[in-house]
Amino acid sequence: MYLQIDIGPAGADYFYYFHEKYLFMQRILSSLLFLLLFQSVGMAQPLANYVNMQNELMVWDRGMIHKIDFLPPTLIKTGRTAIPFLDNSRTFKIYYGGGLQQINAGFTNNFYVTDNLVGYLNQKALYVFDKGTAKNLTAICDQYFVADSLIFFLDAVKSDYKVYYNGTIQTVESFIPDSTLANIKVSDNIIAYNNFANQFRIFFHGLKIAQEEFQITSFKAGRNTVAYVDADRKFKIFHNGQTFLIDNFPPTSYHAGDDLVAFVSSDGYFKVFYGDSVRTLGYFKPTYQVADNIIAFQDPGGYMKVFYKGDVTDMESYYPTSLTIQYNSIAYVNTSGTLRLFSEGETYDVTNADLAAWQLNYDVITYQIGQGIFKVFYKGNEY
Repeated sequence: MYLQIDIGPAGADYFYYFHEKYLFMQRILSSLLFLLLFQSVGMAQPLANYVNMQNELMVWDRGMIHKIDFLPPTLIKTGRTAIPFLDNSRTFKIYYGGGLQQINAGFTNNFYVTDNLVGYLNQKALYVFDKGTAKNLTAICDQYFVADSLIFFLDAVKSDYKVYYNGTIQTVESFIPDSTLANIKVSDNIIAYNNFANQFRIFFHGLKIAQEEFQITSFKAGRNTVAYVDADRKFKIFHNGQTFLIDNFPPTSYHAGDDLVAFVSSDGYFKVFYGDSVRTLGYFKPTYQVADNIIAFQDPGGYMKVFYKGDVTDMESYYPTSLTIQYNSIAYVNTSGTLRLFSEGETYDVTNADLAAWQLNYDVITYQIGQGIFKVFYKGNEY
């Protein structure tokens, strides 16, 4: 049974649909997932790393700086709970839980890291590192996508598309046409795709949802969220088990983030879907960027503003040409040469020193001054 409820103003078509049984199950799963994430990831501070003046690999973890290798890595990537890298001899190692694990020597040729998972290839074999344990997913893999809570991959041994989620592997589809990014969107904890029968499907919280019975050509995904234009050119948003009909006409542009979607409507309004409702920010077509929990945009006066968890913050009287956005944070060097950080609703001027280098990983900034001064900045504190 589906319910249709008009929740918009007079003359506006704004409906949402939900399946009663699915929604009941979804609420239970969402509550359990929230508790698990709060206990595991939500309370964990993000990590940072840098190579010091002595060419030693250093890791910042929970306010402490540790030396984990005596030589710089050949390749390193930083996740929220793990830092995988190929050391100077191309031995694959992972820093996790305060310790360093050697995974293998000379076999790993590619790897990716997210909030919770590390996916890596040993030649053609795909592995996952999850909660401190490595597990083989398939002996031959031609394509894979690593997200915060899942890995979507083509098992070339059986020619099936499978997903690793919550410690188990399940088959999602036996065939997906073209197997390109145009047909598959993977983000955080969700997979959206058109299947072999040109039907639009969503994998969410371990369930495959029959979202649309006809192929759609435009869709984007974020955490808990898929925005798309359906076969009738209606703009819809799937969010946490509910599907919202946003507009009877497709937007001129749109981007999905974590639990939010920014878009310019067909009639020229800049809007944000957040908290299961739509907020209009004005009648203009801005320059804007969406990443994780943040929207940065330029208002009609040329000012830079940030939308974060329902609030809009004024940042600059111009829009910077270069921004780094991750998780709950935006970092950039402004016209006065100050490294400025917006993080979790607060604005910080990190430093106005001449910087040799800087980077933002999740909500942590690491920066270098001159030849040998390395700093870490997190939640207003400098280390």
